[in-house]
Amino acid sequence: MNPTDEQTAAADAFHTGDHLALQAGAGTGKTTTLALLARTTTRRGRYLAYNRAIARDATARFPRNVLCKTAHALAYAAVGHRYTRRLGAPRRPAWQTGQALGITKALRIGEREVTQKALSNATLRTVTRFCHTADEAITRHHVPRLRGLEDTDMHAQLAAHIVPFARKAWADLQHPDDGAVRFDHDHYLKIWALTQPRIDADFLLLDEAQDTNPVVEQIFLAQRDHAQLVMVGDSAQAIYHWRGAKDVMTGFDGTHLTLSQSFRFGPALAAEANRWLHLADAPIRLTGAPAVPTELGPVAQPDAVLCRTNVGAMAQVMLLMAAGHRVALAGGGDSLHALALAARDLKEGRRTHHPELILFPCWGDLQDYATHDPAGRDLQPLVNLVDTHGTDAILTAVALLAPEPHAQITVSTVHKAKGREWPCVLIADDFVRAQDENSDRQANDTTPPHPIDDAEARLAYVAVTRTRQRLDIGGLSWIEDHPNGNPLPVAAVR
Repeated sequence: MNPTDEQTAAADAFHTGDHLALQAGAGTGKTTTLALLARTTTRRGRYLAYNRAIARDATARFPRNVLCKTAHALAYAAVGHRYTRRLGAPRRPAWQTGQALGITKALRIGEREVTQKALSNATLRTVTRFCHTADEAITRHHVPRLRGLEDTDMHAQLAAHIVPFARKAWADLQHPDDGAVRFDHDHYLKIWALTQPRIDADFLLLDEAQDTNPVVEQIFLAQRDHAQLVMVGDSAQAIYHWRGAKDVMTGFDGTHLTLSQSFRFGPALAAEANRWLHLADAPIRLTGAPAVPTELGPVAQPDAVLCRTNVGAMAQVMLLMAAGHRVALAGGGDSLHALALAARDLKEGRRTHHPELILFPCWGDLQDYATHDPAGRDLQPLVNLVDTHGTDAILTAVALLAPEPHAQITVSTVHKAKGREWPCVLIADDFVRAQDENSDRQANDTTPPHPIDDAEARLAYVAVTRTRQRLDIGGLSWIEDHPNGNPLPVAAVR
């Protein structure tokens, strides 16, 4: 294919040697563009891939002067190989690791008893959260907020207890041969980052820059004095902030260009995408490919059903199975299986080790929390699902999931669907907009509804751009009646 004017402009900017940030919308050929840049030079480059599968694919597409690796692969070659004896060690319960670190007693905070198992779990999660940051030491803000202890003062008490054990765990992880804490790949990445590494290359290409962990951002930006930095991503697809990812695109010091011509879908779908880009206040609008006749309308037999939450995905799986379909769940059913087992434990009067539910002594306590505590409202769909179907039915459905190649329909959360596409897509009904506080107003009340949250708009944008042929916006159809739901024409934002 001949490069577009935008791709040519990117190649020209790359030749100047300036640092470059490419805002690349859904389906605009970002990896193709990076490969185009790499083929225009004989300089030595590195392509930092989001995961191993992308790195393998990129190796086949990029010229030999560019090495395609994940940040973890670079870290393993530098320091990770020293910890080979500890990598892949047998899994052990968190409470045993906590015991080895000296966590032997429960802690009472307010009306909650934080068990030894919960404290051990929180300690290991603290270390994991630290490893994803650019911070030099573990502090209280790395300690996760536990369900039921969201209050600032309660979290401060928890953090004061956890931080010394987390620091002891991090010290344990520095030993190459043996230790109490199970060593994993994020540990050697963080150890490498703390050495302030220098990557030997003339230019670096960073993919999926909108979802970069701060630790990878730190490593990448530290190379700018000796290497040309090129990042590509889509700020409107930054949907992983909840797990510590950071959009490094918007504040990047360099030349900013865009790729707005989508090759995945046609003009009708581009208009739908632009509606959500407008609501997310994104720095880009898309143009659809005239030769791709993407349609919007009802889809009776979708290839994929996209959900907002894991619980919503489980509800869809059960609904589709009941209708006789062979169903796959993107990413597999492990997380839902774990949630169902946790719910069963609570219903039978046992505490669970599941990190989301670990502080609740029984199912009734979780029901009350989900119903009456504002911090627990997102657990209400789980409570409803379990109370409606029972844990055995959920576990049975997970066991009956088909592999994707053999399924008629794939169910996925939008987070798992990111980077993927299907011919026909249906948006599930768990995207239905939460009722505004003033939703019961009279028909003649002109009070405007609440504005649409940027994060929700970005999630919707990712959802609607996963299709090639036909999209049923289903659970997002409420946008048609929202006063902010009509996007500006493409020409007006350029």
